[in-house]
Amino acid sequence: MTTTTKQLPVSNFIASALVLLLAMSSCHQENEWTPLLDRDLSRWEMYLGYKHTPDYKGDLPRDEKGEPVQPVGYNKNVDSSFAVLEDHDGPVLRIRGEIYGCVYTKQEFENYDLKLKVKWGDRKWPPRTDKLNDSGLLYHSIGECGVDYWRAWMLSHEFQIMEGHMGDYWNIAGSAIDVRALIPEGKMCAVASDRQPFLAIGTGTGRDGFCLRSEDHESPRGEWTELELICFEDKSLHIVNGHVVMILRNSRYVEGVKSIPLSKGKIQLQSEATEVFYKDMKIRSIRAMPDEYSSCFR
Repeated sequence: MTTTTKQLPVSNFIASALVLLLAMSSCHQENEWTPLLDRDLSRWEMYLGYKHTPDYKGDLPRDEKGEPVQPVGYNKNVDSSFAVLEDHDGPVLRIRGEIYGCVYTKQEFENYDLKLKVKWGDRKWPPRTDKLNDSGLLYHSIGECGVDYWRAWMLSHEFQIMEGHMGDYWNIAGSAIDVRALIPEGKMCAVASDRQPFLAIGTGTGRDGFCLRSEDHESPRGEWTELELICFEDKSLHIVNGHVVMILRNSRYVEGVKSIPLSKGKIQLQSEATEVFYKDMKIRSIRAMPDEYSSCFR
């Protein structure tokens, strides 16, 4: 008996191979980390506003004649406010901190996993000479710099980087979000808790836009603390040294009475009266909230 074998057209094999290659390429791109720091800060722009004084109350700074003082402005690196140093592990960004401002990515990011390490320097400046070391990672940043209370940053959400407060949340300018947290009472602030329902805070909610992280997982003084920010669609997670300290969703900003979804934007690192160092900053795209964290939002 003769057995005949039906052969598929070569074009079918080519098409199948292309589909497989595209799938493998997509998977590779999704899992591939992209470094954000290099010697020339080629992925970043910068903005500097003002040197603030201890009596600053949010008003536009003025000179001795009462005339408004202009901010330093964009891409003017006064007094080497931002500098890249070489470490055996790669480039390290030093933010001097004397002038309020930021470095911010040229690119907007959406649906991503971001990791970086941070360590405090030895210098502080007015108005923080007698206060805690302070900086911040601002995400979903849109618009112009200088629209906040300190006249230094873009509208955004803040992953707080502060001595004893790694992972707190602040709304910047007109942003708002919902966070799993205990309801604040009186002078108390909201406190994050993965056992609580989501609580709306920030612009348009009638509540202060600050929430304290659930736990303190900052590394000891002089050591690097690893931070991770995961953002997918309207959700985000603040993670400190591998511990989730803030669960957030329904990211938005408010214009007048209109609430507008906010799921992408630039990334800012604050210059906020404290010397601070950053390294090992990398980002990758994601297609879903990682499985190990999906239960945080149920």
